[in-house]
Amino acid sequence: MKLFDKLNCTAKEGWKQQIYHSVPNNWDNPKVQTVTCFKAPGTNVWQKYAMSPAIVQGSDLSGVQAVDQTTGWAVTFNVKSPASSKLGALTTTMSSKYYSASTGSATSELDFLAIVLDGQLQGAPPQVQSAISTSGQINGGTGGFSQSQATTLADVLKYGSLPLSFHNLFTSSVSASLGADQLSAGLFAALVGLLLVVLYSFLYYRGLGVVSVLSLAIAASLSYLSVVLLSRYEGFTLSLAGIAGLIVAIGITADSFIVYFERLRDEVREGRSLRTAVERGWTRARRTILVSDTVSFLAALLLYILSEGDVRGFAFTLGLTTLVDVLVVFLFTKPMITLLARTKFYGQGHPLSGLDPGRLGARAPWRGGRRPAASPGSAATEARTSTTPREA
Repeated sequence: MKLFDKLNCTAKEGWKQQIYHSVPNNWDNPKVQTVTCFKAPGTNVWQKYAMSPAIVQGSDLSGVQAVDQTTGWAVTFNVKSPASSKLGALTTTMSSKYYSASTGSATSELDFLAIVLDGQLQGAPPQVQSAISTSGQINGGTGGFSQSQATTLADVLKYGSLPLSFHNLFTSSVSASLGADQLSAGLFAALVGLLLVVLYSFLYYRGLGVVSVLSLAIAASLSYLSVVLLSRYEGFTLSLAGIAGLIVAIGITADSFIVYFERLRDEVREGRSLRTAVERGWTRARRTILVSDTVSFLAALLLYILSEGDVRGFAFTLGLTTLVDVLVVFLFTKPMITLLARTKFYGQGHPLSGLDPGRLGARAPWRGGRRPAASPGSAATEARTSTTPREA
């Protein structure tokens, strides 16, 4: 009774910690007397109960099922031996001493039989009206149970009969700062990857590296803005897997402008002016870019649909950044190259522009945006002559 008097059910879910902190798991020990809290469905009233050691456990039950009777739904069950003899003796005493057949109600709290799972009462304790030995029935009182109530109670009794036991295989302690450390490590990895891409762009593409850096900056800004807006208005949470998707997006964006730059340089090698090379290179590159981004987006979409948990976070950010890449390449990278082609630094093929015809091994190096005039009998003249329609 000391535990019963100490128990304060107004603490609701904290009642276990109130009284069992010195003996953990005693709240679910079927071999000792315990106390518990319970709130009847549809009410805000919490009640406390003192329960004796368990007479019948879930493993002693069989044939549990919800049945439809004329007076409503009920739950029937069978009791295995030797628990059936113990239950029969207990319920005989309860029904004969603490139940009044004339009034149809219990005369004492000692007539209630608790149904407990994991230390929690599963509904209000039913009254014992007659002896129960090898089989019994829980009818739910006047009107019986509803179908859902009977099914739920039958499931509880079945769960309790499962022969489950748990053993502590290992114990690990996780610091509260671990998540922050992993987040910092992920962001640091993204920054290192971005810096390496920027360094490579300037070393290999020289002046064109400015375009790639600006493209990456805009893509990163749009991705960050999208994550912020989704987090604020849609409850999106950026996980470590999501950060991995953002890191992969750096490669996707870099791949898009590399495809375009290489097509552009190929046109310059053919001896075309930069303005012409910009348009012809874009025509050849955009299909490759769209196909590549479409494959990446479909992979992310299927991964999002078929996966669960953190993997979905990775798939979501991967698909999001793929769409961002398409917008940046079409609305910024290509228009930016078109504008730069009109400048003297890029248009005349400065050695540091990354578009120097001589450095690229052009067939006919150009300066000032014009191709050198072809001499009579040259390959260019022959090509133009061969395209002229012949007269019959």
